[in-house]
Amino acid sequence: MSRRDAAPPPPPPGGVLWSLAGDARMLLALPAALTMQVAHPAVGAGVDEHSVFRTDPWGRGERSLRSLQLWVYGGERAAQEGRRLRELHKAIQGTDATGRRYHALTPAYYAWVHATGYPVYAHAQQYIGRPFTDAQHRKLYAEWLQVGRVLGINDRDMPGTIEEFWAYYRKILADEIGTNAVVEELVATDRPVPPPDRGPLPLRLLLRALWPVLLPPLARFRRFVTIGFMPPEAREAIGLDWTDEQERSLRRLGRVVRVVVPLLPERLRYLPMARRARAEYRRSAARRPAPR
Repeated sequence: MSRRDAAPPPPPPGGVLWSLAGDARMLLALPAALTMQVAHPAVGAGVDEHSVFRTDPWGRGERSLRSLQLWVYGGERAAQEGRRLRELHKAIQGTDATGRRYHALTPAYYAWVHATGYPVYAHAQQYIGRPFTDAQHRKLYAEWLQVGRVLGINDRDMPGTIEEFWAYYRKILADEIGTNAVVEELVATDRPVPPPDRGPLPLRLLLRALWPVLLPPLARFRRFVTIGFMPPEAREAIGLDWTDEQERSLRRLGRVVRVVVPLLPERLRYLPMARRARAEYRRSAARRPAPR
């Protein structure tokens, strides 16, 4: 296989994403990235018309999370997952709310879906982790570009530097982003959501019985973290309100998470695929001969 045809590798073990993407804290930030993605009219239309997020929200969430973990921790399976996603999106096309034809693999739309991850990770880290240094920001962005290559995004379709990224990002927010029916559903607190259908049968039955009581506070919390972990400029572009009191509550939540999560054992702090990959990396490092 030529170098040109070789599958792009995932970001390197031990990098910024290696410690970030599998950390359970980042689950709090994922709804913000998803909402920013669908705030683009083409992406929102594709999700509205082709996704099962209404009928199978838990299954869709589980599949999306597994896919994300594969991009970073999947090794050779990362490129396979990238190819699978592109194949899955080939049939997704239609007309968005502006009357514009869209296709899920149109480079500008596909790149935006990927691009949202970087500002959300960077923003959320200020609350639930240690804020990144400039060097870490640059390393994270470089690794996120590498994930883009895994997903089949050409370098010409993503800004090559952080400085170029922020200019691109502000332009998309100004020219494209706004609310739509999918955004409204993702931040709603009064929409019906089925109870989880994964896990042991006794747990599923218990959740089904308690769901009318559990759903309202869970829906309010989902809205809170979705808007809270969204960068302020994206909130403003979409038209989502955020008060000073909510900001104080988010900072209190962040302080608790920053203290508690690092004290947990790795089996609770990291998602399963990340935990296995990290353990294998440590075993491999231990087997390497010491430098002379």
